[in-house]
Amino acid sequence: MSTVSAEKQTQSFADFLNQNYDEIKAKCLAEGILFEDPEFEACDESMYFSQKPIRPFEWKRPTEICENPQFIDQHGAGRFDVQQGMLGDCWLLAATASLTINKTLFARVVPTDQNFTDDYCGLFRFRFWHQGDWVEVLVDDRLPTHNNKLVFMHSAENKEFWSALIEKAYAKLHGSYESLKGGDAIEGMEDFTGGVSEMFDLKKAPDNLFTIMMNASDRGSLMGCSINAGDTHISSGWNGLVAGQAYSITAVKQMDINSPPISMVRVRNPWGNAREWAGPWSDMSNEWQQVPETERQSIGLTFDDDGEFWMSFEDWVKEFHKLEICNLDPDSLNEIQSDDKQWAVTKHSGQWTPRVNAGGCRNFIDTFWTNPQYKVTLVDSDDDKDDLCSLLVAVLQKDRRKQRKYGLGNLNIGYSIYKIQDGMSSDSPLDKEFFMYNKSTARSPNFINMREICGRHKLHPGTYVIIPSTFKPHQKGEYLVRIFSEKANQTGEMDEQTGMIDDQKESEPTEEERRQEAALTKMFPRVAGEDKQVDANELQNILNAVFIKEFKLSGFSVDCCRSMATMYNDDLSGKLGFDEFKELLIDMRKWKTAFKDHDADKSGYLNSYELRNAMNKSGFRLSNRSLNALVLRYSNNEGQIEFGDFIVAAIRLKTILSSKAQENMTATDVDELIQANMTA
Repeated sequence: MSTVSAEKQTQSFADFLNQNYDEIKAKCLAEGILFEDPEFEACDESMYFSQKPIRPFEWKRPTEICENPQFIDQHGAGRFDVQQGMLGDCWLLAATASLTINKTLFARVVPTDQNFTDDYCGLFRFRFWHQGDWVEVLVDDRLPTHNNKLVFMHSAENKEFWSALIEKAYAKLHGSYESLKGGDAIEGMEDFTGGVSEMFDLKKAPDNLFTIMMNASDRGSLMGCSINAGDTHISSGWNGLVAGQAYSITAVKQMDINSPPISMVRVRNPWGNAREWAGPWSDMSNEWQQVPETERQSIGLTFDDDGEFWMSFEDWVKEFHKLEICNLDPDSLNEIQSDDKQWAVTKHSGQWTPRVNAGGCRNFIDTFWTNPQYKVTLVDSDDDKDDLCSLLVAVLQKDRRKQRKYGLGNLNIGYSIYKIQDGMSSDSPLDKEFFMYNKSTARSPNFINMREICGRHKLHPGTYVIIPSTFKPHQKGEYLVRIFSEKANQTGEMDEQTGMIDDQKESEPTEEERRQEAALTKMFPRVAGEDKQVDANELQNILNAVFIKEFKLSGFSVDCCRSMATMYNDDLSGKLGFDEFKELLIDMRKWKTAFKDHDADKSGYLNSYELRNAMNKSGFRLSNRSLNALVLRYSNNEGQIEFGDFIVAAIRLKTILSSKAQENMTATDVDELIQANMTA
């Protein structure tokens, strides 16, 4: 892994919650006070959101717990510094123990220049990869205790506190200690590395799995494993393993003591106690007599009740269910690759909004096409002579741990990949018809309620569309998509650019529309009066007399008609003359036709998924952002838009997009202007 200079590294870390380490430290030292974090207070709410503490806890600083506390003791940080307390976050402990194996990574996450002596002010900092960016999280050193002992993560050495403080910082990142209950070690590993994860079902393990693990170990990748909760065979405890527990893999080695050599895996239980593997190659087992003393020393063999043990790879595959590898670099997913090869990496953040772009999986064909779409063009094949391109896709759902206190868990997420055939336009989002008649080229391994789903694919050069989605439609969530390819690629969101469609042909009116326009034309002079103009109130009477009969419509409001009069009036009088009125009627006919054509169930309403196409036929192109603004402004609780609101939305869009000021705006400026107008 390449290293980054301290200066560049520091620049890459954003301050979490806008707390600046240097500023806070200088203030505390100048005032002679110890830091008390206002963003993560020493209170019950920082520990639990769904319950009260089961016993009275007292928040204490290390200087109050023992004499001469140390951030990291003289032996340095090691995997045995990570001991589990009364919080069910063994997954985080497994990841933390794995982190200590790679000293370069550890120093980035845990700045080692911190202590309880030099300029001590009760302030500590840690760095995590958080949903696409590196953030620096600050904490004070007040820790929950009972009877003067730490109650959560701690070191085996009573005077060492880095592990307790990193857990506190991670809890702050996610809202509380309780938010850390339950999870997969791969989640913590990613947040310690910014790496990309790969998961293996050991009951379907590939033949070359040990080679993959050896290569991952050689590259410094972090690894963990687990046994499914509820496995009665393991839960009986006869072999010392624990179901539902997250273990860290601390070494992978081939021992040349027999022919063929024996493949071995070293595993650690985060409890750090005597609960260890009791089968072949366990502590003090006879098998170790075959290994020369020099070999034992080279692998650091100990027979302590420390939770760490060796297993043969064969036994390990039989007893465990899942392997997690967090690769520091996507190259390490390959069995053999040159270290000088760099992957092209892009990332895109977005959100699934119900009734706008939360279309669900391909099973829901009517809404699937509305999901976010990302184009990737693979130009050059890999260097492995198979004329294919490697593509790795990772979809991460954001902030689900933090939202647990609101009763929200992980969504079932996945993705699909479709190839755009030669000759097809790849600028606008693919529509429903495309997905009805085209199969996916590749897809995620499954839809799963984990924080992140990841998959690797070998594809022919060409242009593809990646569609991240939830399994069910209408589910709200934020996401991060990361796209890795071995050669440079072009990626970007497939989205419309908000604007008017200039070359749209005007359709001929139907006989019914001709009769309707004739009636409106006849009504105009009677309502207009002597000045031969209609104001907003008079326009309201004319339009309601006709359109209420045709639609489920409560009627156009005076405000709506005032907007019409302003939009189509040339002399700023706020009134419409006959020619201006006719121009309005032409647009009304166009918008009415679009509404009826896309009201598929003839309910008198458009659902939000029909709105984009109806607006397109009405002469407007809408980006996802502008469409979202319209839906939020004009739809009811069921996501339905009635004809009157559709007309109002069309008028407001035409007003904005026809303005002179809009001509010099960027696409982003236009979207922001529409969003501001729709929320006003």
